[in-house]
Amino acid sequence: MLLLMLACEAQPIVQGDPVPAPAPAVVTIYSGRSEALVGPLFERAEAELGLDLQIQYGDTPELVTRLLAEGAESPADLILAQDSGHLGALSQRAAIAPLPQALLDQVDPAYRDPDGRWIGTSGRLRVVVVNASVPVADRPSSLKDLADPRWKGQLGWAPSNGSFQCHVSALRALWGEDETRAWLTAVQANEPTVYPKNSPQVEAAHAGEIQVGWVNHYYLHQKKTEGYQALNHSLAPGDAGNIMMVSGAAVRSGSPNAAAAERVLGWLVSEPAQASFAQDNFEYPTRPGVPTHPDVPAIDPSTLAEVSQAALADVGPTRAMLQELGLQ
Repeated sequence: MLLLMLACEAQPIVQGDPVPAPAPAVVTIYSGRSEALVGPLFERAEAELGLDLQIQYGDTPELVTRLLAEGAESPADLILAQDSGHLGALSQRAAIAPLPQALLDQVDPAYRDPDGRWIGTSGRLRVVVVNASVPVADRPSSLKDLADPRWKGQLGWAPSNGSFQCHVSALRALWGEDETRAWLTAVQANEPTVYPKNSPQVEAAHAGEIQVGWVNHYYLHQKKTEGYQALNHSLAPGDAGNIMMVSGAAVRSGSPNAAAAERVLGWLVSEPAQASFAQDNFEYPTRPGVPTHPDVPAIDPSTLAEVSQAALADVGPTRAMLQELGLQ
């Protein structure tokens, strides 16, 4: 025993040996928004928060379906969705967790879940995009005008797109089931060109392949160059076409990394991140006081249709209606 103690005392203790830094917390994110749009933001968040962000990109419907199928075994800690409708579907199934009030209070109440389970990160205004050759007097003044037979063969839309489905959900709340179904049927009779998403409609309007498309506002600003032949056209104040679509995020219920995921979500609604959504992506910030891009007109709330984000989240019956009409 004495020899063992002497041997131990003989071992030198080196002061100042480096202590390995703890590994950064890992946050797995399912992103329904493309890497081109939000990848740079996640890189900044990773560096500033000292986290290891593992991003899996895909279409929002696909990621939501996957998260629900995985259940408690899902690796996702945070989901960023293209639209509030799919977050609403997750909320209804208790697949996303309630958020702290201090985090919810960072954004305008109009752009968050009434039950506090998801929060808006940016907004896109629904507009019609028109070819510049269409005379001002002939451009639609209401979304209902797209049902007019005069537009037969000149329209574009994207029924499989999440924003389209959320907007139809809003129409169901504003017009009722029967009127919405009748309108969709009438527009369908005008033989619109079907696109997989919004941006090809903007390009088609520029090329003159269609005269009118039904899209989100920011695609035009992303593509617009000098002499561009497509433009966003505003509908009459209060028209059902004037809907603000909200992209948002939520923390998965049961995530072992919920605290770190909430830090990421808080960063996404911070002033620097909100300024990036506005200035780099041409979107509308959800945090009050953050200015829009100079090319993007500020929104007068009185011009928007009065509909809650909860109504936009009611996409299940909307999909059933679209399937019934052969649009899915």
